[in-house]
Amino acid sequence: MGLSTEALLSLYYDMVLVRRFEETVDTYAKKGLIPGFLHLSIGQEACQVGAIRALKQADYKFPDHRSHGICLLAGSPRERVMAEIFGKKTGLCGGKGGSMHIADVMVGNMGNNAIQGSIMATGLGTAVAAQIKGTEQVTAIFIGDGTVGRGEFHESLNLAATWKLPIVYILVNNHYAISTHTERAHPVKDLVEMAGGYHIPGVIIDGNDVEAVYDAVTAAVARARQGEGPTLLELKTYRWQGHFSGDPAAYRPQEEVKTWKDRCPLKRCRERLLNTHQVAEAELQALERKAEEEITAMLAFTLASPDPAPADAVQHVYVGREVAGR
Repeated sequence: MGLSTEALLSLYYDMVLVRRFEETVDTYAKKGLIPGFLHLSIGQEACQVGAIRALKQADYKFPDHRSHGICLLAGSPRERVMAEIFGKKTGLCGGKGGSMHIADVMVGNMGNNAIQGSIMATGLGTAVAAQIKGTEQVTAIFIGDGTVGRGEFHESLNLAATWKLPIVYILVNNHYAISTHTERAHPVKDLVEMAGGYHIPGVIIDGNDVEAVYDAVTAAVARARQGEGPTLLELKTYRWQGHFSGDPAAYRPQEEVKTWKDRCPLKRCRERLLNTHQVAEAELQALERKAEEEITAMLAFTLASPDPAPADAVQHVYVGREVAGR
């Protein structure tokens, strides 16, 4: 049973918004106005939009380094998400988190960690808390295919399966861990096969089909809320750009890139709305303009925002304690 036209239009809007958001920050990163690395998810929008729509704001989300869309759609003021990436004082974390460490616990966004894959361990904590308190909150942990090769992956799945924790592991497989293709790093074609070793469900999803992602995450979330334990979802997709903004990605065959761009999640959703749901072209264009206007407003807010003051560097280092500056 497919989504209603209204629901699919909403998902399409969010995907357009995420793509335009990332295209905008990429432009400014290349102008030297964004500090630090910027890891983009252009081409992977369906994975984030479909997943976040299946979660409640009260659920815990652990975004990885390529999850701007999760942070943007979790419920935080969106202009403050952009401001955080630009390192502005008005950012969600006062400009201290930047692109990789955007967090807002008020909407369940627990943020990422500098140690890749460590969120698979820390996410166990929120899941145990929800289980003990009986809150029915689900913990969604977003990881890439590279994280599967780390110890935290197996440690987390093992404990979550043993304790039947309410976790949904959302493995976004874009086939490259930095420059290493999955076939050179793992002995299995489908990474989700590893779920069988821990006796938990493993499901492969077309990560460029936003409806398929939404349906799969919805089912896994329902299972977790019912106390049936974790699920590992493998969303097969592709990032159009290199590992970070500015990476020429010479390690990828251009024909491969072209093949995946032809499977663009926005294009597929748009065609479904036009052909299956009989939505008028003008209505889609209006949605796209609305997304552009929202991005323009975010950018205006961000560019007008002040940079943090030097004294801000020693603020909020420890809870309940102040640190003296030098």
